[in-house]
Amino acid sequence: MKGKTLLITAACAVIALSATLAVRKAGSARRPQPPAQAAVNVVEFLQTDLVSAGRQDLQASLPLSGSLRALNQASVKAKVSGEVQQVLVREGEPVRAGQVIVRIDPTEYEAKVAQARGQMLAMRGQLQNSRQTWERNRELVGKGFISKTAFDKFQSDLDVARANLDAAQGGLAVAQKALADTVVKAPLDGMVSARAVQPGEKVSPDTRLVDVVDLRILELEAPIPMADVARAAVGQPVELDVEGAGRFTGKLVRINPAVSQGTRSIMVYIRVENGDARLRAGMFARGALVLGERAGVVAVPVSAVRMEGERAFVYAIDKDTLAERPVQLGIRDEASGLVEIVSGLDAGAEIVRNNLGTLRSGSQVRRVKA
Repeated sequence: MKGKTLLITAACAVIALSATLAVRKAGSARRPQPPAQAAVNVVEFLQTDLVSAGRQDLQASLPLSGSLRALNQASVKAKVSGEVQQVLVREGEPVRAGQVIVRIDPTEYEAKVAQARGQMLAMRGQLQNSRQTWERNRELVGKGFISKTAFDKFQSDLDVARANLDAAQGGLAVAQKALADTVVKAPLDGMVSARAVQPGEKVSPDTRLVDVVDLRILELEAPIPMADVARAAVGQPVELDVEGAGRFTGKLVRINPAVSQGTRSIMVYIRVENGDARLRAGMFARGALVLGERAGVVAVPVSAVRMEGERAFVYAIDKDTLAERPVQLGIRDEASGLVEIVSGLDAGAEIVRNNLGTLRSGSQVRRVKA
């Protein structure tokens, strides 16, 4: 009996101990645990990823592009038909206004001039005979030797003879003009850009013979948005970068009053002086129409500015910590790729240069070598 009593007592003790441990474990599970220390977020940048905001002189401008064309140019065409005898110029040669550049066979037109001159002389002789007859009969009608009706016929013959002479003189002038047109002359000073015919070819009126361009003044025709045309004005300077020739300064000289139907833009015309003939017609040019200037303003690369709707901000580095800085933007300089920071950032502040995706404010910044 004593052994059984001891065994039962031991079992009860074990059960009570197990229950106590279970209650303690459950209590500890309900008790709030201290939070684990959050891991520090670190973002790494190359030195080329960062840039310091600095003070710059900026120009507000509109980008322009297009091909240069000569302000004065002409496509010389034949005015008469015939066989080309001579083409006296070639591409790239300079010509002066009035210089003979093409000759067309004049044989047929010389014959027409001779024929028209003969008709004119014949009509002149008829006019003289009619005038003499009219003068003789004028005295007779005054003395009553002939009737007024008969004299009216002499007056009519004189009028017809005078009209025939006028027609003959007009025919002679037309024939002489056609003969003169067999000698084709340059209409302006310039250079030959194209030679479209060769000696021996048959040409008809309006056949293109030679193209002449005057390279002393060139123009760029370029579109600008309708929203910006109010800020453009005749006389504004334009900086142009001409492919293969370098930088040139032009001036806005005309603004088209009509809107282009396809693009809904306005065409403007930029004139470029080319006295040294460095530029050629057809060269492609890019530039910017200067709308305003600001000196000594805080500026950052356009690529550093992030937009969320109407809100603009940059990522700045402050004591090796990344921070999002809202900024107010000013003018944008398309030529340099910089934009003015009106407020929100001081000169010398270090910022992220390019769009590297979404970054977390408060991250620790680590600079690494490439």
